[in-house]
Amino acid sequence: MNVTLFRSWKRIMSVAVVTALAGVLVAPATAQAATTAVASYPTTINGDSADVYYPVKGSRLPVALLLQGANVDKSNYSVYASTLASYGFVVAVPNHTRSLFGTSGLYPEGAQAGWTVSWADAEDDNAASPLYKRIDENTLVLAGHSFGAATALSLSTGLCVIPFCAIANTAPSELEAVVTYGGNNTLYGTSLVLPVLNTVPVGYVQGSADGIASPSEGRTTYNLTTGTPKAFIEVAGTNHYGVTDGQNPAGAIPDTSAQTLNQATGVETIARWSAQWLLAQLGDSAAKKYVYTTGDAADANVTVTYVK
Repeated sequence: MNVTLFRSWKRIMSVAVVTALAGVLVAPATAQAATTAVASYPTTINGDSADVYYPVKGSRLPVALLLQGANVDKSNYSVYASTLASYGFVVAVPNHTRSLFGTSGLYPEGAQAGWTVSWADAEDDNAASPLYKRIDENTLVLAGHSFGAATALSLSTGLCVIPFCAIANTAPSELEAVVTYGGNNTLYGTSLVLPVLNTVPVGYVQGSADGIASPSEGRTTYNLTTGTPKAFIEVAGTNHYGVTDGQNPAGAIPDTSAQTLNQATGVETIARWSAQWLLAQLGDSAAKKYVYTTGDAADANVTVTYVK
């Protein structure tokens, strides 16, 4: 989650515990239909257990690193990650454990981007891997949820904002774009919102019913994002866990704000817009048309604000 996580931390720090962080409209067909079958396999990235989702066909596939929400296990992103992969990405979803304020948990950090680039280089050279000679080693994109979204923003600015990094991490040269869900740059749940001096394009996907990372905080962060292209993509009726396989994953701080869009439609919508945003920034002409021209009008569940 973004730094809004700390509102919830204030409620639970007294016991020294840091926990993690029915709609009927059917999403329209995409400008570039995601019909590619997807497979997956387990791996490790710098010692972290990870799940990798990839298209069974295709080569020179860009790598998308998914940075998890605080204490949201990687298994909760299987539908989102599979859908993102179906658009032509190798999606890596690690479980990164570290200690934060004296408590160990699943808390992503910016260093994972560089580790993932090294993993992709090795995997592309590994004759035993299903991705042997299929990875575009020069392209990395980030997708982040909640705490992972704030981690991605911290990395894209080149700044170290504790607790989203332990030391300042330079974004790898392979990083081309970022997309977030349920993320903003509000400092420790206060009214202070830090500018996002981003060095790569950033797309903010925001649930209108998010009770943890509010739409107003997300909009403020978007407005204070200095680099372009940027986009604010609001999904009607999804809450903070609209991106996960189910509501309120075990171990995560629950969102008490109810969803009005069903889970399956919400996850598909979030993953589709994530994929199209990332593809557009990588130069895909059909995705550009979808993001900047046709997608908003065709999707009754989405409203888009963007600056090219």
